[in-house]
Amino acid sequence: MRQTRFIATSALALAMALPAQAESGYTVETLAENLNRPWGMAFLPDANDMIITLRGGEVVLWDGAAGITPISGAPDVVDAGQGGLLDIAAAPDFAETGWLYMTWVGAVDGGSTTMLGRAKLDREANALTDVELLHAVSPGIDSGAHFGSRIVFQDGHVFAGFGDRGSKDFSESHISQDLSSENGAVIRLTLDGEIPADNPFVGEEGAAGAIWSYGHRNIQAMTVHPETGAIWLAEHGEAGGDEVNIVERGGNFGWPLASFGVTYRGGDVFAEPHRDGDGFVAPVHHWPAGRDHHNPPSGMVFYQGDAYPEWQGQLLIGNLFHRYLGLWAQADNGLSETARLLDGQNWRIRDVTIGPEDGFIYVITDGNDGRLVRLVPSG
Repeated sequence: MRQTRFIATSALALAMALPAQAESGYTVETLAENLNRPWGMAFLPDANDMIITLRGGEVVLWDGAAGITPISGAPDVVDAGQGGLLDIAAAPDFAETGWLYMTWVGAVDGGSTTMLGRAKLDREANALTDVELLHAVSPGIDSGAHFGSRIVFQDGHVFAGFGDRGSKDFSESHISQDLSSENGAVIRLTLDGEIPADNPFVGEEGAAGAIWSYGHRNIQAMTVHPETGAIWLAEHGEAGGDEVNIVERGGNFGWPLASFGVTYRGGDVFAEPHRDGDGFVAPVHHWPAGRDHHNPPSGMVFYQGDAYPEWQGQLLIGNLFHRYLGLWAQADNGLSETARLLDGQNWRIRDVTIGPEDGFIYVITDGNDGRLVRLVPSG
């Protein structure tokens, strides 16, 4: 296992060594530093511990007493381009089964692909055990771009969202529009990795039965709405045109045939924007076109907790390019930004979650000097 360089100390000692940074209405506490490209995180439901993936292929555990502890046994990954060890999520029945679900990039015929699997956490040995591959996205592609991916659970199933692997074919033959390909799609499986019989394309000739929705570009955030139970996701546009979508069973979300973005080089329009009657599911929110408006999201969660009652039900979305954590309210069947948290810290926000016991906002930042921080109400 690669050696991770990080500050391994208690939260109390670290808070004493690193002065907290006060911002409007909250204080920023640094809980761990020098994490090498952290990507995903999840609180463990039976304890106030957090499991964190590092894109190079390592897993670490954080808790308030011991700080950061390395966890051995992660699956082998292809750490190239945007690939590596990606998301992690505790199973809804984690207290009984101990399963942790993960996505990572692995080598296959044709190149590499995103994989979904699970493992159990042995706390005494600080190790992952019983690593099991549940699903490998098909087909594999020789590309280092746009793997996705995020994981959520709903109605006893696991959902995972993937990217289009960076294809620049903006025609109807684009891989995200090809139902035989799981790239650029959300898949739905049983917790054991089986394809449910009621998935929308089961039995359709030439279609991948695991697909739940398709026509996506590069899914970097997924969460479940606390009231409706709908799955929300956020995905990167080409240059601008980043989207927040509400997933629909069998829905085609249009990429690249309907998009609000433009090409990275030249800023050329390559598709009509979403419009009524075009046959595609339109986003609930999109950012404008152009590189200056590029707001690539990463990490997203609805705020639920007592620490910030005024933010209850609002959506937190990480921003990689403009480097802040956006707070968004639902309004007029869309979203309206109400605040920019951590603005000015110059941190690329990779993921965000809510502490189940304290209601504080926990964030991991991107890069080989990544941090785990939390936002604590002032006073």
